[in-house]
Amino acid sequence: MENSSTMSKSAVKISLDLLSNPLCEQDQDFLNMVTALDTAMKRMDAFNQEKVNQIQKTVIEPLKKFGSVFPSLNMAVKRREQALQDYRRLQAKVEKYEEKEKTGPVLAKLHQAREELRPVREDFEAKNKQLLDEMPRFYGSRLGYFQPSFESLIRAQVVYYSEMHKIFGDLTQQLDQPGHSDEQREQENEAKLSELRALSIVADD
Repeated sequence: MENSSTMSKSAVKISLDLLSNPLCEQDQDFLNMVTALDTAMKRMDAFNQEKVNQIQKTVIEPLKKFGSVFPSLNMAVKRREQALQDYRRLQAKVEKYEEKEKTGPVLAKLHQAREELRPVREDFEAKNKQLLDEMPRFYGSRLGYFQPSFESLIRAQVVYYSEMHKIFGDLTQQLDQPGHSDEQREQENEAKLSELRALSIVADD
């Protein structure tokens, strides 16, 4: 979008620079051509700005908002992983006491370890269930979220290039010389360039 704006602004500047050329004061036909070019470039810039604004609003900003959910999503995954580590640590502690001889102190420690494990296990299962339920919904919603943005991007491009076709079509009709083919124009330009090269001030030493 930045490059697109820069391109259209540069085109407008070129036409303005041409309008300030002294030749415009000396040649009415040249002035008419440059004025037509300047009008076309300003129209192009206006439509380009509309395109940029629409894409900014309907594509870029929604994509930024979508990206903003990832820190929260990553945090939820990290909390689940931390809960899993705590659960495994306490589960290993319970299993260690279960393998020991069932003496009074061991049974007391086993009971305490199981009591510590219960809320940690419940916390992990809740976090794990939440991710298992919501992650598929999150991934499944991507197409529905992005599709309007893609459609808007396509519409913006279609409108812009349709208008560009009209603008440059009109400009061509204003500047075109009837009966001149591209090959004839090229030959005329080469002939004029040859005349310039023949001048002593530009001749090679």
